[in-house]
Amino acid sequence: MDDKPIPQPENDEIISEVWRTYLTSGRAAEGYKQPWFEHPYLRPIFRALPADPRCQICYIPFSGVGGFISKRLLDVTPSPLNPHMCNVCERFAERFLGGVEMEVSVLFADIRGSTPLAEKMSTREFSHLIRRFYNAAVKPLYANNALIEKFVGDGLTAFFVPAFAGPNHARTAIKAGREILKATGHGEGKTPWLPVGVGVNTGMAYIGSMKVESGRTDISILGDTVNTTARLCSEAAAGELLIGNHAKIASDLPLDGHEKRTLSLKGKQTSVDAWVIKA
Repeated sequence: MDDKPIPQPENDEIISEVWRTYLTSGRAAEGYKQPWFEHPYLRPIFRALPADPRCQICYIPFSGVGGFISKRLLDVTPSPLNPHMCNVCERFAERFLGGVEMEVSVLFADIRGSTPLAEKMSTREFSHLIRRFYNAAVKPLYANNALIEKFVGDGLTAFFVPAFAGPNHARTAIKAGREILKATGHGEGKTPWLPVGVGVNTGMAYIGSMKVESGRTDISILGDTVNTTARLCSEAAAGELLIGNHAKIASDLPLDGHEKRTLSLKGKQTSVDAWVIKA
């Protein structure tokens, strides 16, 4: 088994190209050898193994005999970013510290009025509610091949890249946002079990690995697109999905019949157009 560490390139441009290739195609950049079991030509073989669940991208099984071999011999397990995928992403991030600026779609979702809700509940009851929200929200994100960047208090952040979510990742992100609203009980004539708002935007962002003093390596996403998406989410009322202008254009969805809002977002010098999709 070829599991020796791959030499870390010192040139930032080389690292950026390695990341760009991986996040747009799921393959290693030319000149950088993948471990043998990560090679795309093995995917049909892994897919033929009679075991589910498995990685939705490379088809390595997580259960049965194949799953036992994957874990014990290859150290391949479900990813904490998305358990429908394997942990190749994190291993890739550890091999190539750095990142790339590229177009992605970002999604924020959080609870409306969480402070008043918390005041009416015990700490244990509120923690159960937050856990229920996380469990409901991540299912459509995982199903649409999103990568969960983080959970923060009463909200979460996810991003969509071409290698996993497809070339029209903006449309996929919008679809996932609508499914989150549905999963939390929003819909015409319905009373949601939890008031949730969602923001989606598309644009350039920096995606890369951040290594902290403890030695842990995390994949993070940074930039104005991320900040704008967070602001859009904060402006969304319960049961609303606010879509940024760039996401609207990139998704090619016909949103002419939906409400358009021109928003003054905190920290933004110019106003931002957004389209409203209600659950």
